[in-house]
Amino acid sequence: MELRQLRYFLKAKELLNFTEAANHLYISQSTLSQQIKQLEDELGIPLFNRIGKRITLTEAGEVFAKYAQKSLLKSQEGFLALRDLKELKSGELSMGVTYGLRSTMIKALIQFSNRYPEVRINIVFGTTSELMEKLHHGELDFALTFAKGTREKLFTYIPLFTSPMALVVSKNSNLADKKTVTLKEIVDFPLVMPSGGYSTTRFVMKAFETAGLKPDVLMQINDVAALLEVVKNGNWCTILAETTVTGQDQLATIPIKGKNMIRTAMLISLKDAYEKKAAKVFCTFLPFTQ
Repeated sequence: MELRQLRYFLKAKELLNFTEAANHLYISQSTLSQQIKQLEDELGIPLFNRIGKRITLTEAGEVFAKYAQKSLLKSQEGFLALRDLKELKSGELSMGVTYGLRSTMIKALIQFSNRYPEVRINIVFGTTSELMEKLHHGELDFALTFAKGTREKLFTYIPLFTSPMALVVSKNSNLADKKTVTLKEIVDFPLVMPSGGYSTTRFVMKAFETAGLKPDVLMQINDVAALLEVVKNGNWCTILAETTVTGQDQLATIPIKGKNMIRTAMLISLKDAYEKKAAKVFCTFLPFTQ
């Protein structure tokens, strides 16, 4: 059963004349008759009584007409809904973000939402591991996070930009004026770090291990915003990607000298999954420097 057959049937019902219906539809009468006959064969019951050149609806035709009309209306509503999605006049977008890319996401979010206010947006903050799990189960359209060492074949990774790792201290700290710092120097500083579930912490601990050093981690916090408040106190330092502290006026960042002390921000999506128009457009507002 095809939508065009329903349109043909309803026009014939309206005019009760195959010739006039065919003229209104800009098709031949034979085509109209053939399509309606195919519809009747598929339904297994006549829809029209054919009396010479006259036609009338059968009882089955009267019943079927109500559903045929509803089907056409619903298909039209579906068409309009898809058009709205295509033009971003509706739809939903779910994204996952690590705290380190919060400022990057917010800038893109404001620009996107100002332009496409009808699109509903759901934002989930979490660790890289948490976001990848949600992405794997189709709960997110994409995730913004820093690249992990091992990349899974299930996902597509698109690099956005790089951010150097930095020692983060209070602007009131006597360390705030340092131009650079080494991992060896940092060993003597009291550190507060994100909990072990954060990829940044794993990255930092691996760097210390490779250098044969053991940092003095006195505190671990599973909320980066709270961690930064502790650092502002001036008694502790932390190590984060520099972009994490964008807009934090009370904090200073000191670049860490050494190889590979840099992170790559990534846009990660589920490979082979359908990409929403809203997701494609949102990504155009993100910074790409590679």
